[in-house]
Amino acid sequence: MPPRSYGRNPTRVQRLAACLLALLFAVAPAVSVKALERPVKIVVLGDSLSAGFGLPMNEAFPAKLAKALDAKGIGVVVVNAGVSGDTASGGLGRVDWSVPDGTDAVIVELGANDALRGVDPTITKNALDKILRKLSDRHIAVLLAGMRAPRNMGPDYTRDFDDIYPALASTHSVVFYPFFLEGVATEAKLNQADGLHPNAAGVDAIVARILPRVEELIGRARTARGS
Repeated sequence: MPPRSYGRNPTRVQRLAACLLALLFAVAPAVSVKALERPVKIVVLGDSLSAGFGLPMNEAFPAKLAKALDAKGIGVVVVNAGVSGDTASGGLGRVDWSVPDGTDAVIVELGANDALRGVDPTITKNALDKILRKLSDRHIAVLLAGMRAPRNMGPDYTRDFDDIYPALASTHSVVFYPFFLEGVATEAKLNQADGLHPNAAGVDAIVARILPRVEELIGRARTARGS
């Protein structure tokens, strides 16, 4: 009986093994590149709305955003740099140390406290403008999350404040999300008892709505660093 030859008469098992091996080589390069891809580091520079006031840290916006991105297979590290009570001017005063070297992208979520306190919109706008300029000088991709004034502040103040964010978005190369609390503000079931801060369900709603813009931000950050 002539010796068996894998080349002349492969068995079903051998053919299957060959197919699996070919598939492995086809997939392996993509897998290895993905594994070597450095996660995008995002800093959320904000106030209590993003810091997670009244919530456990794992229920705050940065943590839930990271979880949502991870579920989509997007490698990120999201740093919570929110400070409850902070204003745009306060964010400007700490942006250099709140956004450390190695940061790829920043979500700027500031201005709510300015509106609640009736801060002159010019002051808020100037502070945000300087924050955006500082981040641009460092070649950091930015998502600007807009805010709206409470409707009881009067029509002139409301108009001037609400105009801040679209105006900045038109003059800076940022990803723009017009209203951070879109779909959540004034919805009792999505807010804590104070009616101002989102509860866990409210944070989920914010994350779901803003996620496409964050993915755009991540794309810009990867392009900027060449990976």
